[in-house]
Amino acid sequence: MSRIGKKPIPIPKGVTATIAPEAVEVKGPKGSLRQPLPRGVHFVEENGELVARVEGEPREMSKFHGLARSLVANAVKGVSVGFSRELDIVGIGYRAEVQGRKITFALGYSHPIVLDIPEGISIAVDKQTHITVTGIDRQLVGQVAANIRRLRKPDPYKQKGVRYTGEVLKKKVGKTGA
Repeated sequence: MSRIGKKPIPIPKGVTATIAPEAVEVKGPKGSLRQPLPRGVHFVEENGELVARVEGEPREMSKFHGLARSLVANAVKGVSVGFSRELDIVGIGYRAEVQGRKITFALGYSHPIVLDIPEGISIAVDKQTHITVTGIDRQLVGQVAANIRRLRKPDPYKQKGVRYTGEVLKKKVGKTGA
């Protein structure tokens, strides 16, 4: 049995979970998410908490047990609180601007870069250099933030580029003369 899979998922007030054989649908104040489940794992509601159960051989299913529990826990947290990821743009002349459902970047290239904002994601830009990506789907928020970071990866030597807030850039260790 998976240690993570054994932990129950508390359901906050205002959130409802509908359990189907192949998926769990979670509705809350921020929206609704449908999380498909791996084969052999199902959920049961006990005392206001969701508990993951494994069918068949527990040793082979432990990896899916923990995975399913984590995915459903992320869905519950997403519809109740939401997820956000923050990025900083560092560099002279580097900036971002939101225009409707598009975000435009000036990152030192000869042309501006325009990205479409996916459905279910909202992006806010503060002072043209601080970007906040928010949404209810943790995977989608992380993927959009990674796509933005990929436009101009941070350079550890010049300290320029798009990086996550609080990210520490490490330089490679040089050769020693001894």
